[in-house]
Amino acid sequence: MATTRGTSKAKRRTEKPPSAKLERYQKKRNFSITPEPAGAPRRRKKAESLRFVIQKHWARRLHYDFRLELDGVLLSWAVPKGPCYDPSEKRMAVHTEDHPLDYASFEGEIPAKQYGAGSVIVWDRGTWEPVGDPREGMAAGKLLFDLYGEKLAGRWELVRIAKPGDKSEQWILFKKRDAWARTLAEFDVLAAFPDSVIAKPLGPLTQASLSPTKIDSNVTMHDAPLAPLPAKLAPQLATLSPTLPADTGWIIETKFDGYRMLARIEDAHVTLFTRNGHDWTLKLKSLAAEIEKLDISEGWLDGEIVVLRDGVPDFNALQNAIDCHRNDAIVFFAFDLPFWEGRDLRNLPLVQRRAKLSELVSDQSERVRFSEAFDAPPAQIFQAACKLGLEGLMFKRADATYVSARSQTWLKAKCKLRQEFVIGGFSDRSGAAKEVGKLYLGVYAEGELRYAGGVGTGWDSGTAVDLKKRLTAIEIEQSPFSTEARSSRRWGGGRAAAMRWVKPTLVAEVEFSEWTPEGHVRHASFKGLRADHPANSIRQEAVQTVVTPHGTSAIKVSNPDRVIDKSKGITKVELVRYYESVAEFMLPHLLDRPLSLVRAPEGIDAQTFFQKHAETAMPGLTEHPSSLWPGHAALLTADSPAAIVAAAQMNVVEFHTWNSTAGKIDRPDRVIFDLDPGEGVPWDTMREAAVLVRTLLDELGLQSWLKTSGGKGLHVVVPLAPRRSYDEVKAFSRAAVQHLAATLPQRFTARSGAANRKGRIFVDYLRNGFSQTTAAAFSARARPGLGVSMPVSWDQLAKLKSGDQWTIRDAREYLSFQVVDPWASYWETRQVLTAAIKRLG
Repeated sequence: MATTRGTSKAKRRTEKPPSAKLERYQKKRNFSITPEPAGAPRRRKKAESLRFVIQKHWARRLHYDFRLELDGVLLSWAVPKGPCYDPSEKRMAVHTEDHPLDYASFEGEIPAKQYGAGSVIVWDRGTWEPVGDPREGMAAGKLLFDLYGEKLAGRWELVRIAKPGDKSEQWILFKKRDAWARTLAEFDVLAAFPDSVIAKPLGPLTQASLSPTKIDSNVTMHDAPLAPLPAKLAPQLATLSPTLPADTGWIIETKFDGYRMLARIEDAHVTLFTRNGHDWTLKLKSLAAEIEKLDISEGWLDGEIVVLRDGVPDFNALQNAIDCHRNDAIVFFAFDLPFWEGRDLRNLPLVQRRAKLSELVSDQSERVRFSEAFDAPPAQIFQAACKLGLEGLMFKRADATYVSARSQTWLKAKCKLRQEFVIGGFSDRSGAAKEVGKLYLGVYAEGELRYAGGVGTGWDSGTAVDLKKRLTAIEIEQSPFSTEARSSRRWGGGRAAAMRWVKPTLVAEVEFSEWTPEGHVRHASFKGLRADHPANSIRQEAVQTVVTPHGTSAIKVSNPDRVIDKSKGITKVELVRYYESVAEFMLPHLLDRPLSLVRAPEGIDAQTFFQKHAETAMPGLTEHPSSLWPGHAALLTADSPAAIVAAAQMNVVEFHTWNSTAGKIDRPDRVIFDLDPGEGVPWDTMREAAVLVRTLLDELGLQSWLKTSGGKGLHVVVPLAPRRSYDEVKAFSRAAVQHLAATLPQRFTARSGAANRKGRIFVDYLRNGFSQTTAAAFSARARPGLGVSMPVSWDQLAKLKSGDQWTIRDAREYLSFQVVDPWASYWETRQVLTAAIKRLG
């Protein structure tokens, strides 16, 4: 790291004392109202890396606050358009007041009428390294530095462009040309990673990953330095990636569903170590003997042990093989060679280490195998791996050195959400006292074990009995969780089993569908216990990898610059990128629901058309047999993020869904009240109308949820248990709307047509008929501005300004600030209409 010790004493005497640096910051804020830290300047007591943070701040308008630590404070700039990896993009940066170091971790809501009122998240964080003396750079207006963050890397520059007397001190921020520079067309870091790194950490970059080297084909194994064989070796760890790498130069391997294992070979004798350095040689005697058959007298092999079932790693089978000492089924897949025959190979490129490893391991044993690489486009391989039931893929830089740390030169991409959890409690299985019924899970954060939900499936009867015995042996009286753990009620309203607490020492591997806004797992399934990870090391990690390489589409976008909305100059690639960014949010609203698609091949200003059936090829979408709807062609569903993106590439602007799923096509699981304003209806009246509809539904005993339509109106949605027919559900909605129209005829009409709803609101119950569809949540609308249908809470209604308040240009940014999903409980609510129909009479 560059030092600044050469600064003269005279110069240091001219600097402001630390207490004076925050005067401007503190004068602007009322700390009895704002949650921002008052802080105090402080100097580092020892040599530590300087920190940087970039906060995404939605105040009057969205901007990014760029902050660099120096002399006990955070130097700060407001960057309206945010940072960009493209050196040709010069981004305005307005120098603002210094902030306290405590501000680096601030996230939250700055109250109205306070300075900077709005929402703040930590968009990126890490360390920075000045090139030259940073104080001289600030004085001269030219600051050059390297960033080591979770999203930003490489060399950057800030240059002052303000003239004497200017009201604001303007600088420009831009990327220097280096190995990390990329064009904006190739990679938009703001679109690729819009969320908080506190809520969704990506993992720190390492020095090795920031300094990619070109592979020298002339370097051989014998050019590696001679070195004694280390007694212990910490393994290189991978960073979980939410996207697939876009650039070339990556080696792609299977992500094995097993235990990490390192083999130390000395005098042709093998010792096996777990990733945490535990000696498992006695547990795996026969495997150690197989590795000893290799023609290696000294070295370290890095790999993974698995048990294969039908050619696919099976974690449960591996756990059983270890517990029952059935070692003959265990296979060791070797993927790296850090040391070999007296030489330290760690600084050689990975591709050369693997070449030697392949030569030593390939075809030597059925139980000791080389981890082969795939040679095909990343998205294609990833989709194939997921279809085969693999856990995911590993992406490793071909030119990477071997580092005993977590690095972004090794990335892991997961097909499903899956990670380890600490078991903090359990409950008994109803009707089977010897078996466990549910496990209560936690993850560590800031030294506390925080409750992360429960899991009640994934084991057989034998495993359930074994778990009960293990947990009963470590039972305690008080909950080990720092946050409240709740046992969910069962269907039918029956009481949940009593929760019992245990010492937080056991670790479970769990697969699940998503994180809830509260940080709990949803639809979890138990995979097995892990003995190779200490409980106190378990953190929230799991992120499902979307099949889009770093910020660009997995599908090559045809005609990306075609303008599809002339009113705002919105291009096709903007629409595709929008759907990429919201695919995970949108998928639950689309999954298994037949679609009507609005396609605009020449843009929304030209002719658009609806498509319900597979009339033309729609890659990625699922085609359902025509027997699902007799007399009609196959219906389409979008059942993956890739399918949503593929549809956008095929010029789909709007996604409309049925009120039932393909699995129960004739039984709707929701009823929708579409509030459609007639000419002359002010927005205040629309808000009041939504409240009135909700009030009626409350009186009928039905909970309802709200979303904007993306156009002029609002949608009130009532989830149902899929029991009644479409005719019954439509009749109920018609009766409810007719009741509204009869009670408040000056506000509502139950008749469609422009003449009938002039000055009134038509509550469209026709959306509830068989085969009828409504614009899905997060769908864009083929109207000027490309508004978006956005789920909101009822509390937000008073602040809503229109039905198209969000567009494809700002909807994803809005979502990055939302801590709580307003529809979180929608998915668990299943209501029946029997009582409501009687009350309507």
